[in-house]
Amino acid sequence: MTRGIPAGALRLGVNIDHVATVRNARGAPFPDPVRAARLAEAAGADGITAHLREDRRHITDADIDALMAAITLPLNLEMAATPEMQAIALRHRPHAVCLVPERREERTTEGGLEVAREENRLAHFIAPLREAGCRVSIFIAAEPRQIEAAHRIGAPVIELHTGAYCDAALAGDLAARDAEMERLRAMAAFAEELGLEVHAGHGLTYDNVAPVAALPQVRELNIGHFLVGEAIFVGLEAAIRRMRALMDAARGESGA
Repeated sequence: MTRGIPAGALRLGVNIDHVATVRNARGAPFPDPVRAARLAEAAGADGITAHLREDRRHITDADIDALMAAITLPLNLEMAATPEMQAIALRHRPHAVCLVPERREERTTEGGLEVAREENRLAHFIAPLREAGCRVSIFIAAEPRQIEAAHRIGAPVIELHTGAYCDAALAGDLAARDAEMERLRAMAAFAEELGLEVHAGHGLTYDNVAPVAALPQVRELNIGHFLVGEAIFVGLEAAIRRMRALMDAARGESGA
């Protein structure tokens, strides 16, 4: 729970990775991810998400240092389940740690973490993070076996990968879009029945966010690439405010 948000309210985590992508394209000190985080807070974000990749292609160690020192919003540190990243998280102790799959050749996170095949390793990996006070979440596909595995290893939060739903919507494949939405709906309810807190993200835009935001079990959406892209045209605060308004409208219509 952040910023006195009432129970059941839907939180917005703004991912600032691609502010750093633009900065790194020129090797300049701007645009500054910390400034983006502050603008996100002013626009109604409830948290900041940053993915520290092993290859440091966008967010860097210095960015994490600066964010931890400068922002008042909770920081959600996305990272691979590696000893290096665990050490960084334990040093900083961010509000949240979200474990994601990572391959160096991928352009963005592809699919969810394979928890079911690595239960023992991941259970031991997250234990010290939880002991350090970090809210641990696992980014997974909307599949029963992955949700059950996340529950068994003691992860209190899952983040459902919405990429397949968003891709189908973008392609105009309405049957696939609706099928993926039904999968998300069913798996969000299943996860809540197990006692897990449910988040969602990946590929969400103004056009597709409402059905996901309306799911009563979902407590948080993490959105980044679209917002940073939209900011080129309307500014970051305006982009976030519109997303926040769409989420709130969808949640209100859901009766939550």
